[in-house]
Amino acid sequence: MSLNTTNAELFYIYDSHCPWSYASAVLVEKVLSAFPSITFRSMHIAYYDGDNKVSPMTLTDVGEFSQVVFGANYVDTLNYTKDSTLAANLMAWVQSKSAKSAFELLTKLQHAHFVLGNELTDKESVSDIIDELKLSPPAKCLQSNKLTKDAEFAIHDIIEVQEIIGTQAIPAMLLACNESLILLNHDLYLENPEAIIEAVNIELANLS
Repeated sequence: MSLNTTNAELFYIYDSHCPWSYASAVLVEKVLSAFPSITFRSMHIAYYDGDNKVSPMTLTDVGEFSQVVFGANYVDTLNYTKDSTLAANLMAWVQSKSAKSAFELLTKLQHAHFVLGNELTDKESVSDIIDELKLSPPAKCLQSNKLTKDAEFAIHDIIEVQEIIGTQAIPAMLLACNESLILLNHDLYLENPEAIIEAVNIELANLS
């Protein structure tokens, strides 16, 4: 049976500097590739605000349950606090101005951070990615000293969604269709990302 996914949306709550978000982005890619008419909604929570670090144990756990790779340059930065403010600003802007570029931008930011060790905290650190995608974000999106209004509004929207689903855990993947919202348990698919395609098929059939 061919499912009509025109009205379907995939909401992804994440932080660009969160290793588990990096791992689950693989699942997002599988869903968007298998269902190209699904609308992607990027929701960057900006959890990393310059005061918190990523522990080596987290990388060990992510590596055990997923297939993503962490570069040596990134591992060398674990002693430093992480700040995803600039990425949150940039992702909020692209979601509102060029949503079709949102997931590609996210994957490139994650590769730069988790593989190349780019901290993504100033304009120079993201300029190559912005140029490659032919984006023209305003200067206010390329700062890490404070969140833009768009990023703050996005976080308020995330809080509302989290109240609906009853969890503040990140990352979170939600499938919306015909005014219904389903929380996808991404943990079940990290070791076998292809399996999420059938799970989404089942949920869409139930929601149609």
